[in-house]
Amino acid sequence: MLADLKEILSIAEKGGFAVPAFNTYNMETVMGVISAAEELHAPVILQSYSRLFRSENGYYLAAVILAAADRAKVPVCFHLDHGHTEQEVIRGIRYGCTGIMIDASTLPLEENIKMTQKVTAVCSDAGIPAEGELGHIGSAREEATDSFTDAEEAKRFVRETNVAALAVAVGTAHGRYQKAPRLAVGRIAEIRKATGACLVLHGGSGVPDDQLREAVRAGIRKVNFGTDLCYSFLDQVFETSRDFVAIDLFMEGPIESVRRFAAEKIRVLGAEDRT
Repeated sequence: MLADLKEILSIAEKGGFAVPAFNTYNMETVMGVISAAEELHAPVILQSYSRLFRSENGYYLAAVILAAADRAKVPVCFHLDHGHTEQEVIRGIRYGCTGIMIDASTLPLEENIKMTQKVTAVCSDAGIPAEGELGHIGSAREEATDSFTDAEEAKRFVRETNVAALAVAVGTAHGRYQKAPRLAVGRIAEIRKATGACLVLHGGSGVPDDQLREAVRAGIRKVNFGTDLCYSFLDQVFETSRDFVAIDLFMEGPIESVRRFAAEKIRVLGAEDRT
C-alpha cells in the first residue's frame, strides 16, 4: 500500500526502529526490495536518485514503483532522494512521489533554510512531506571529515523549515568506504534531543551492523542504502551465465540477490514484523 513519508516514519517512531530506504534503479531492484518487505512484514521506502528525475528514466521508473506500492501488502513510500533543484522536486511531485528530499546542504545555513522552506511549502500544498539535510554528507572518495551537524542549528532548521525528516552529517558518506566509518552516535542523540525530529542516516552502505543498531537507538528513523544494493544486483548479473538469453530468466538471480540484501538490512534496523 502506498504511504507518505510522514506516515511511514510515524510507524518507525512508534516502534523505535528505522525504516530502510533503498535506492532503486529498475524494475528488478524494485521487485527484490518489495519481495523482502512482504516476506518480513516490514515498511520500506523506495527511493529514486535525483539524476533519474533529470531524464526519462524517472518517468518510467515512477510507474513501476507506484504499481509495486499499490499492490504491496506493506506500507511503501516513494521518495525522491537528494533533489537539488526545483525541477527535480516538481517532477517528483508530478510523478507521484509521496516523499520529497530537498538537499541544499552545500549552501550556507541561511540559504539552506530559505531553499528548504520554499520546497516544503510547495510540497505541503501537494500534501507531500519533505526531508531536508543539514551538514553536507559527501562522497566516500573524499577525505574523511569530522564536521558534524550542529545540534542547535538543527533545532532551528527543523523549527523554521517544518521538515518531516532531517538528514544529518554524523560520520557517513555516499559510496563504498575504503575503511568502515565510525559514527558519531553521541551527536545523533544530541541532535535528536534538541530537535525531536525523525533523523535520517545517509550513506548506510558499508556501515557495520552494530553501528547501525546504535544509531537507531540514538534516534535515527530512516537509513539510506544505495551503493550496496547496486553491488548486490550487479555482482549477480556478472556471475549469471550468458546461456540465459531470455532476460526475465536472466534476471531471476539478480532479483533474488537484491531480496537477500534488503532482508538483511530490514532485520538489522529492527523493521521486521512491524506491519
